[in-house]
Amino acid sequence: MLELRNVNAFYGKIQALHDISMHVDGGKIVSVLGANGAGKTTTVRTIVGLNRSVSNDIRFEDKPIGNVPPNKIVRLGIAMVPERRELFSEMSVSDNLEMGAYSQRTGVHRDIEWIYALFPILAERRKQQAGALSGGQQQMLAIGRALMSRPRLMLLDEPTLGLAPLIVKQIFGILKKLNQDGMTILLIEQNANLALKLSEYAYILENGRIVLEGTSSSLRANPMVERSYLGAI
Repeated sequence: MLELRNVNAFYGKIQALHDISMHVDGGKIVSVLGANGAGKTTTVRTIVGLNRSVSNDIRFEDKPIGNVPPNKIVRLGIAMVPERRELFSEMSVSDNLEMGAYSQRTGVHRDIEWIYALFPILAERRKQQAGALSGGQQQMLAIGRALMSRPRLMLLDEPTLGLAPLIVKQIFGILKKLNQDGMTILLIEQNANLALKLSEYAYILENGRIVLEGTSSSLRANPMVERSYLGAI
């Protein structure tokens, strides 16, 4: 479904990604792991067009998207849940969900009710300002807003950041359910233990380079991964 071929990206004159190649098969959950500054967020921002790749060799469903602007990438069927949510904090929960559906012409009310079924607490808080929600509720709203565009591929950047363990478990449960219902997911995470349990395949980034990849089960059994990530995260 998604393929990156030797993608390079810069922040100004500083190269952030070095020949990144990865693929995400349809119906799968794939994780990208690494410490802060490894290039995880740059990777996902480059996929959705917020950063430009100098090679532009990114394909979605075998169509090049390296030069496609972010709003059109959403319409192609890719949605991103950004790090730290980036909600419209002064708008209500329901208004945030409607903003996520800007590319849709019909069925918006039905989709909102589906989000409320996934996250009942959002239904209870539908009139409340997004900025007044707890961190876990904001993360649920950010995921719900992304789902309102009806994506086939969802990219999540650090969805567990700063959340209590109980909320993390709930969020990962929802991601598992979405995947079982057919959603393809690219998960950017520092929590290697949880990410490798949820995903089927994973990439490990260091300093903007892929240093290791493989099935999640093989990476969990890799002594280097256990020493560097599973024991420290």
